[in-house]
Amino acid sequence: MIGNPKWFERRKYGGWGIHPKTWQGWLYIAIILIPFVMFQALPYWDNETRMYVTIGWVAFLLLDTTHIMVALKRDERESKIESMSERNAAWVMVLILAVGILYEAISSALQQTFKVNIFLIIALFGGMIVKTISNIILERRAL
Repeated sequence: MIGNPKWFERRKYGGWGIHPKTWQGWLYIAIILIPFVMFQALPYWDNETRMYVTIGWVAFLLLDTTHIMVALKRDERESKIESMSERNAAWVMVLILAVGILYEAISSALQQTFKVNIFLIIALFGGMIVKTISNIILERRAL
């Protein structure tokens, strides 16, 4: 892809993803974002064109960013630290999702209407499915 993994490092503090570590990484971000912002700011295009360009731009950015993140070199210690951090973050997110679902269920039941945000349930069960599949695959590899 376009971005070079040498220009970036994994974001250790304050979120997920990558951030630039060299001037080339900052230039890459500027070259990606400035034309997009200019395209959105100019009034020449209709909403449908803007939507298609935005979807294409975001898809390209996600693919290139994913490529960079996968290609980043990490030693064994960094991989373990990242794995433990991701695990801890996932547990907190699962807890918050479960509490949110419980809160919505109880508060809607008290109002005599049962309503729960389906996206919270999908996120919780989606995570459970991914964890199950991951465990099956990793156990078969005998890690």
